[in-house]
Amino acid sequence: MAAGYLDILRARHAARLLTGTLVGRLPNGTAHIAIVLFTRAEGGSYTLAGALAAAYGLATAVGQPLLGRAVDLYGQPRVQLPAAVLSALGMALLALAGLGSLPLAYAAVVLAGVATPPLEGGLRALWPSVLKREDQVHRAYAMDAVAQEIMFTVGPLLVTVLVSLWSPAAALLVINAIGVLGALSVVLSEPSRTWRSAPREAHWLGALRSPGLLALLGAFFFVGLALGSITVAGVAYADDHGRESVYGWLMAALGLGALIGGLGYGARQWAGAPERRLRVIVGLLALGYLPLMLTPSVPAMTALAALAGVFLAPAIACSFIVVDRHAPRGTVTEAFSWLVTTFGVGAAAGTAVAGPAVELGSTAWSFGVAGVGGVLALVVLLATGNVLAAPVHDPAVVTGSENDRNGAVEPGFSTGRKA
Repeated sequence: MAAGYLDILRARHAARLLTGTLVGRLPNGTAHIAIVLFTRAEGGSYTLAGALAAAYGLATAVGQPLLGRAVDLYGQPRVQLPAAVLSALGMALLALAGLGSLPLAYAAVVLAGVATPPLEGGLRALWPSVLKREDQVHRAYAMDAVAQEIMFTVGPLLVTVLVSLWSPAAALLVINAIGVLGALSVVLSEPSRTWRSAPREAHWLGALRSPGLLALLGAFFFVGLALGSITVAGVAYADDHGRESVYGWLMAALGLGALIGGLGYGARQWAGAPERRLRVIVGLLALGYLPLMLTPSVPAMTALAALAGVFLAPAIACSFIVVDRHAPRGTVTEAFSWLVTTFGVGAAAGTAVAGPAVELGSTAWSFGVAGVGGVLALVVLLATGNVLAAPVHDPAVVTGSENDRNGAVEPGFSTGRKA
């Protein structure tokens, strides 16, 4: 499997696109952490921190599919770079203006969120043109999920280091400046400049006309809720133990667990349809979140956080294949952007609920929100099993098109009727 990853990275433009996308997504991947730490440093309550992070998440949820559809229609450079600059300006406004005017603070995070460039969906749209072979495209999805966990491991540590060396405001400015450079690297590449979406049926629902995609998005809303609640719960846990650095280590452990899980998931062969496998993975993900309610000592809690993250990357990698199987043709960036949106909405709900849970109950209660989110994600997948069992039968979709790769064998899968 490692050799397969190296083959992908050796492909022309692949390493640049992957690195640029990860760097460009750093502001979005660390925004909730940075906003919470900034709000607390400015004297704001947990509830306000959660509300600002929720506003950012909701704004991202609104912006991602709209910008994703714009990318499908107009190309990547015209959309991705201007959006990255606007998003960075929004966070700069928050950092420089502070919380003196709450309406201005909310306006700043909303601007930053709604303008977040759909780099994640854009990268998955580019893989077919860069890698050519469909089995390599599926392997790139798995590598993408693993690489994300590196970002989610390094990102929290980078934010906490910047906060320790300078301030939460400086962390916001630096992270977003780095993000603009990442987006710039992507849009200046040849694949990004020349990529065009496949022809699509004119329909106001776009990718959302697929029932299977809707079912998947419903489940991943609750996965996002779990992750969003952990953002606030982790800060509360760190405050309980009197060390701000504890928060960074918990988030890094969560990402490290996901990294390990993703590497293990891609290292073996899996039989069966990805929709069935996704139900098992999400069930294990929910089981991993529940022990966090114990809130033991810092070393034990760090170990539990790593355990809780083990099934996150496999769930994400598997969801990419499911999106591919259910999204209508010509909606590739939009479909993946909707997946990002569900995370944004879910994370916003999780941060909004976890803040009051800390103040009205305890830190354990806020971690309990994560467990509930994982369980509800599994319930949605079980309830929509029939819908997810049948990939999209859009007449516009043909085998071998940009986002119908059902004829290809997923890397690490045996042959036959597999995904």
